[in-house]
This record gives sequence, structure tokens and C-alpha cells, in this order.
Amino acid sequence: MTYNGDVTPGGAPAVRELDRLTVTKVSVGPMDNNAYLLRCHGTGEQLLIDAANEAPRLLELVADGGLATVVTTHRHMDHWVALEEVVAKTGARALVHADDADGLPIPAEPLRDGNTVRVGDCELEVIHLVGHTPGSIALLYRDPSGVPHLFTGDSLFPGGVGNTEQDPQRFGSLIDDVEHKLFDRLPDETWFYPGHGKDSTLGAERPALPQWRARGW
Repeated sequence: MTYNGDVTPGGAPAVRELDRLTVTKVSVGPMDNNAYLLRCHGTGEQLLIDAANEAPRLLELVADGGLATVVTTHRHMDHWVALEEVVAKTGARALVHADDADGLPIPAEPLRDGNTVRVGDCELEVIHLVGHTPGSIALLYRDPSGVPHLFTGDSLFPGGVGNTEQDPQRFGSLIDDVEHKLFDRLPDETWFYPGHGKDSTLGAERPALPQWRARGW
């Protein structure tokens, strides 16, 4: 089945096979959060982006392949409810941006803009996007055999940037970071995977950037 990123709470995962990496997307309740399990083909090593909720379901996805790392995209509770249990049962490293580390229920290793997180033979670049929270990040995988893949947490969705609670300073920071660190750097075919809901591409969203900035949220 062709991957389209359309998942629902309690529904089947969506699986995307890249040349070196398998991306499995699942939605967990009660807030329809997306969690992403990445598995390196060369080594079998696995990394989870956002242990959002439903720890037993996430552990079932991990199965007997083990889990090396859990990256939390930002400190909001709906993105880490299952973190403590998943880490306790797998021994995985927990990673989060340094500016959001105090919002997690367990200690986590700090990340900063430009850091690299490995999953087996594959590398993810940490991109710091300030505004939704102080330490929100996106993770970029540059597929050597295809298009870039970008995991954006709650900083970028189809239709706009993440919630900044009508704070003009936070909104200005986030829209600037999203425009300059993502849209200005990456091509239209870049596929992005948000923290909730459906995926999109930068090319599909790029024409709306001026409208997003003008509306201010």
C-alpha cells in the first residue's frame, strides 16, 4: 500500500520504506498524537520520535528489535506521557533540546541546534525552532537516495505553524525560524511529518507562508 501518512487513534500504523530507513507512523490517544518509529535497515537499530502515549502500543511496535533512543520534540505533556515507561522497559536513551529538558518526567540528554542524532547508519539533524516552546525541535533526515524527510513536532503543520498562544513575540520567532531554517534551506519535495494529523510537503505549504505571517498565528 502506498504511504500517505493518514493514521487514526487505535488504527493501523502507516509504514514507509526508504532505501536505508523504515518509518512507521502511529497515532495514539486521547489527543491524536503521532509517534514515529525509525529503523535502520543496515543495523536494525531503532529510534522513537515522541513517546506520546499508549506505552504498550509503542512497545508492541518496537517488538524484539530493541530501542536505542527516544527523542522528544518538545516539552508539552501530550508528547511524553509514555516516555518514562518506554525508557524503563527498553533502556533507551532519552533526548530533548536543552531548553525543554526541565519539562520532562525523567532526566534526558540535552540536544542543541545542529547536533546529529544517529539511528544505526543514518543521521538526523537537530533543527531548533523557537516559539511553540523554547526548546522545540525538528529532525531532518537527508535520504541519500530520495527526498529529505522532516519530523516537525508541533512547530509546523499542513496549514500553518504551531500554536504560540497569540503571543506576537513567540509567533514572530516561530514563523521566522520555520521560514529561514526549513523553507529557505530545503526543497519543495521535502516531506514533513507533524506531531498531530496528516503529513505534507514543503512545496504544498510554501505558497501560504505570506498568509500565515499576515494572520499572525
